[in-house]
Amino acid sequence: MYKLISTGLGIGYIPKGGGTVASVACCLCIYFFRPGGDYYDISISAVVTVILIAVGILTSYKVESEWGKDNYRVVIDEIAGMWISLLFIPVKLSYIIAGLILFRIFDIGKPFFIRKMENLPGGIGVMADDVLAGIYSNILLQIAVAYNLL
Repeated sequence: MYKLISTGLGIGYIPKGGGTVASVACCLCIYFFRPGGDYYDISISAVVTVILIAVGILTSYKVESEWGKDNYRVVIDEIAGMWISLLFIPVKLSYIIAGLILFRIFDIGKPFFIRKMENLPGGIGVMADDVLAGIYSNILLQIAVAYNLL
């Protein structure tokens, strides 16, 4: 079960680009299922965020002994980070695409202390860099939404 969850229901087994595919899958889920309607319901969003982070820490820690630290197959961190990128953002296609682009830039480039987060132990280190990338993306997206830039 840990492998199934940590790989995002198997997405992580894609040899190249699994993190991007997992991020896109998260965007599609948000777009089509609209948790909380066109605007996120704070309680639903908060619960999903806590669950994604907690489950991500646990499952990535559990598979680390077999797969090694932050293995490419573990994509639950990208799913959580992408979710955080779109947290409290209206469900609109242009916002979702902008959030995806911002998140992948921060996740791949790892600027502004994101790379240092990977040094944290176990599942926390696996999740922390993507959580921070999601936070940075969300801040920029909130500004863009507030000023009608998209």
